[in-house]
Amino acid sequence: MVHRIRAPPFIDPMIITRSPLRISLGGGGTDLPSYYRDHGGFLVAAAIDKYVYIAVNATFSPRILLKYSKMETVHSVAEIEHPIIREAMLAVGVTNPQIEIASMADIPAGTGLGSSGSFTTSLLRALHGHRNTPISPATLAEQACEIEIGRLKEPIGKQDQYIAAVGGITAFTFHPDGRVEYRPCRISESTLFNLEDNLLLFFTGYSRSASSILKDQDDRSRQNDTVMIENLHETKELGHKSLAALESGNLEEFARLMDVHWRRKQARNPGISNAQIDSWYDHAVANGALGGKLIGAGGGGFLMFYASNNRQLRKAMAEAGLQEVRFRFDFEGTKVVAQS
Repeated sequence: MVHRIRAPPFIDPMIITRSPLRISLGGGGTDLPSYYRDHGGFLVAAAIDKYVYIAVNATFSPRILLKYSKMETVHSVAEIEHPIIREAMLAVGVTNPQIEIASMADIPAGTGLGSSGSFTTSLLRALHGHRNTPISPATLAEQACEIEIGRLKEPIGKQDQYIAAVGGITAFTFHPDGRVEYRPCRISESTLFNLEDNLLLFFTGYSRSASSILKDQDDRSRQNDTVMIENLHETKELGHKSLAALESGNLEEFARLMDVHWRRKQARNPGISNAQIDSWYDHAVANGALGGKLIGAGGGGFLMFYASNNRQLRKAMAEAGLQEVRFRFDFEGTKVVAQS
């Protein structure tokens, strides 16, 4: 007697998605619920052409095979160790144990470019596509926030999930009731080209988890710490000023505001910077940087500068041992890139 192996009951047997990483351009930190629920938040972020990729494939074996920084082979969703994958599968309703999920990324995690939010949005888009269920960018972002902030209780904000989902250079308003409004920044073509040419990213060589730094901000905001709340009020105002500078094409003012942002950010937590990062920052300013900051929560990752002389700055930072990652902006957000 011949036993036939039945294919799993998925509509789409193979799908690959990608989700962009991001850089914060102003107001970062005001997107945490512990702040915006009382005061409202505002920031400007940009998606860049560095991505997290997720591939989802139906398999013939009765198992769930996961490939990320490690491998897992389990027989039920409840057994999955990776918390985001487990919760995303439960949220979308993918419980059939005949699936393979693999992830890849252009940039390592823990480098301040919002990789966790990009991973979650890319994974959710792939799972929804695999089930042939449409989902809008806003709903995708909110579902990703619900998983990371609601279910997993991570002390993070909403910017990473939203900018990954919608892409572009975008202004976000976070309302006390949890609503998020966003719009594309009105930037001229010449300003956009100048921003891409003169906004430079350098890897510090340090990877870190943002959780401890963000938890300190989250805890102090919840306790209504006056120093922290005032700092975030100023940061939110800097976000509005940064948007105005970008939309008016005043990139020198934008660069100056980045430097002010960096000083405000350092004041929140001593762990945000260290002597080596401070030395690199000063070296960049001495070699053509008009302003800059460390991307993400701090402690490592990427230094970003706006340069008056990008050749001089590139040469100086290379001599200091930092690797540049060149980028362009992404205006597509989370999307399906292949489907069979």
